[in-house]
Amino acid sequence: MKGIILAGGLGTRLHPLTLAMSKHLLPVYDKPMIYYPLSTLMLAKVRDILMISTEQDVEKYRKLLGDGHQFGVNLSYAVQASPDGIAQAFLIGKEFIGEESCVLILGDNIFYGSNFTSKLLRAGRNADLGQATIFGYYVKHPERFGVVEYDDNGQVVSIEEKPRKPKSNYAVVGLYFYPAGAAEMAGRVEPSPRGELEITSMNEMYLKAGKLNVEILGRGNAWMDVGTVESLSDASMFIRMVEQRQGIQISAPEEIAYRYKWISKEELIKSANRYGNTSYGAHLRAVAEGKMNW
Repeated sequence: MKGIILAGGLGTRLHPLTLAMSKHLLPVYDKPMIYYPLSTLMLAKVRDILMISTEQDVEKYRKLLGDGHQFGVNLSYAVQASPDGIAQAFLIGKEFIGEESCVLILGDNIFYGSNFTSKLLRAGRNADLGQATIFGYYVKHPERFGVVEYDDNGQVVSIEEKPRKPKSNYAVVGLYFYPAGAAEMAGRVEPSPRGELEITSMNEMYLKAGKLNVEILGRGNAWMDVGTVESLSDASMFIRMVEQRQGIQISAPEEIAYRYKWISKEELIKSANRYGNTSYGAHLRAVAEGKMNW
């Protein structure tokens, strides 16, 4: 399975913070925002990952993340010349995806919770078997999001983009698992009235083909779409509270790589030393010393 992180756009809702910096490089408490979606793909055991960003920002990601060897993954990079919709990521990454199944995550989406990894792995297996999976999260104001309606068996009944009268309270989050052929499917998407290749259109195609499932992120799970100053602050406070109270690290790529045996203990310690005398570096050293449970 191939993975794509879409970290493009101008981040205008975060101005002036993003006038000189990519939104996805902003700190969410103690880590760059991009560490969180990267960790999600790694938890799904995806090791070949394409980072898509703007022409002016892609080298910044390359400087931060390199080729991914310190995380036990293979990172490559591509440019999104203009933000023409989420589905465009599959066209940009067509050669990268090849004939494999794939997963796309938006660079400003943060996930945390119980049984989340098992849901990711199940979605990955289903993609390899020809089924697409989207994730639903209960929200108070579903009219602000893409909304999924589903039956008792987890089968999608309908999907609507920012409906005036939502048929459920479940927003579609920025995480999409698709079987082989996603790039060809994206090529059939027509631009919406706002001129974008909408991911909802792709999901509707899989729905009509009877190949779309939904995983509900219920109680015990948190989803944060970090696109505004308020949500950025809220996410930072949430991460800080969990990490300080439980003494853990949310979304530590090096730890995930070590737990999955993608990197050695020596490589983990090397990364820990790279971060110096910080809480993040101390956490990685504690993991290497066997002081932290998985």
